[in-house]
Amino acid sequence: MSIGKVYIVGAGPGDPELLCIKAYKIIERADVIIYDRLVSDPILQLIPKKTDKIFVGKRSYNHRHQQNYINKILVEEARNGKIVVRLKGGDPFLFGRGGEEALMLRRAGIEFEVIPGISSALAVPTYAGIPLTHRGYSSSLIIITGHEDPTKSRNFINWGKIGNITDTIVVLMGINRLRKIVKYLLKAGKSSKTPIAIIEHGTTIHQREIIGTIGDIIKRVEDHDVRTPAVIVIGDVVKLQNEIAWYKR
Repeated sequence: MSIGKVYIVGAGPGDPELLCIKAYKIIERADVIIYDRLVSDPILQLIPKKTDKIFVGKRSYNHRHQQNYINKILVEEARNGKIVVRLKGGDPFLFGRGGEEALMLRRAGIEFEVIPGISSALAVPTYAGIPLTHRGYSSSLIIITGHEDPTKSRNFINWGKIGNITDTIVVLMGINRLRKIVKYLLKAGKSSKTPIAIIEHGTTIHQREIIGTIGDIIKRVEDHDVRTPAVIVIGDVVKLQNEIAWYKR
């Protein structure tokens, strides 16, 4: 039996119409699709009924064990001669562990291809009416994770530098650490009046925008009972949200 092939595919931020054509075509051809928690239901509904589906949504307390399990499935299914799609929310190479899986497949001798997806870091602020750069407000942008690998010996995010070297900050997977993020930014010298937006379930019919400042955002998030997935945008570009907001649910 010939060895199959693995496609590491970005599903985008949630709106199925933001899925790229190449991704859609390989989803239609796949024998098995291994998907994450952040892949939206409308995109899952595009999967043909004949295709095997394996859910591997990770939980924060057992990432390493779960990743080993995912790796094992990818290799086994490919060695059984199947066309395998590893479907990930957003873009697989932006905080999606797609790079780790690609390295693992290369070392296992499995052919693979990577199909980029539209990252929620870019699409979700756009759907909320927030341009991440704007000549009058922002000429620089940094995208960071709010949830670093808990097995690392130290925190690699230097909040002191980040708060002073860029105009706009986008934080992915950070809503559960919002208190710490606010604390770090204030300690780094960011003004408590700095605008901040939390966009929940961006690009979907459930999208909500919570707009505030670093000083009051914790209370606003608690009052609105914000849940994951949510994207955080920090910087003066947030001031434009009310004027530009265009997305109609």
